[in-house]
Amino acid sequence: MSDQFKKRALVVEDEVLVGMLVEEMLRELGYEIAALSTHLDEALRLARAEAFDFAVLDINLNGRQSFPVADILRGRGLPFLFATGYGTRILSRPYLDVPVLQKPFSLDELRRALARLDLVH
Repeated sequence: MSDQFKKRALVVEDEVLVGMLVEEMLRELGYEIAALSTHLDEALRLARAEAFDFAVLDINLNGRQSFPVADILRGRGLPFLFATGYGTRILSRPYLDVPVLQKPFSLDELRRALARLDLVH
């Protein structure tokens, strides 16, 4: 796939090493990283203004939940998935349809979650 047509991802993850691992996995799957955010305020800014095609959101960002970021993405019509160690029990009604990756996850699990968003190359 040509670099000019690669789908771009926003990664929101408060643990830098985990974020770097997610970035590496996405690159291995053929995606480009638009931005990595480790803080909710920065993630909100990026969700509003950055150019990307989809997002991978950690739910718990240093004790704050990323659901406001998800709301912005929905408003922009951008697909996203959650990556969390808490499983689906942390989700409330408006997010029950969002794919959830249970941490730690494999490359194949990430690929399958992206397929649910129709993002697999």
